[in-house]
Amino acid sequence: MAGQELVQKTALITGGGSGIGAAIAQRLAGLGATVIICGRRLERLREAAEKIAASGGRCETLVCDVSNWSSVAAMAERIQQTLGRLDILVNNAGAGGPAGPLHSLPVEEWETILNTNLRGVFYTIRALAPMMIAGGGGHIINISSLAGKNSLPNRAAYSASKWGLNGLSYGIAEELREHDVRVSVICPGSTHTAFSPHTGRRVDTMLQPEDVAHAVAMLVTQAPQSFMSEILLRPTHKS
Repeated sequence: MAGQELVQKTALITGGGSGIGAAIAQRLAGLGATVIICGRRLERLREAAEKIAASGGRCETLVCDVSNWSSVAAMAERIQQTLGRLDILVNNAGAGGPAGPLHSLPVEEWETILNTNLRGVFYTIRALAPMMIAGGGGHIINISSLAGKNSLPNRAAYSASKWGLNGLSYGIAEELREHDVRVSVICPGSTHTAFSPHTGRRVDTMLQPEDVAHAVAMLVTQAPQSFMSEILLRPTHKS
């Protein structure tokens, strides 16, 4: 059926309660997938799930802190017990931290950024890739940033986490391709969301969450003999 390419597929989106994650969840549900969104705030997850349900999609919510191994392992066990498989994993949860020079960055902020943006992706892949392999394959999509290609002043920790995420993505892509698990990384530029409004920039020329969701949809509906390992996503016009 046209527009239902992901029927009988299961997708997990971390940080799926708002912004880019919620847009990705909405798009994949629209393609027929059973969507699971996870995050730390149940209220946001429920709001996002209600919007998906109102559009006719199927969505479940799980509270999970991706920077905590026990939390991620419990989520993986729940998915295995209730759904029995996972076809798509979108690692979207991220932390930006305050702007400023690295030499004045509070140590706890460094820990939050690296633990969420890099360690958290390791945790989800460690917990869920075996399930995908057992199911015969799937997609892992890591949402990175153009800051992982071009370092930003006063955002050194964030850039470092995204450079690391890119390197992690390329490595596991080689490890998992023999299992028919295709690993891709998307590097968007500045994207306008309610929680990251980018004051002073023209909203109409910025990337929107739906632009990132469109890229994810392209990746998971590719023909099986190929995969796009990296997408650099930029606005058409500079603001």
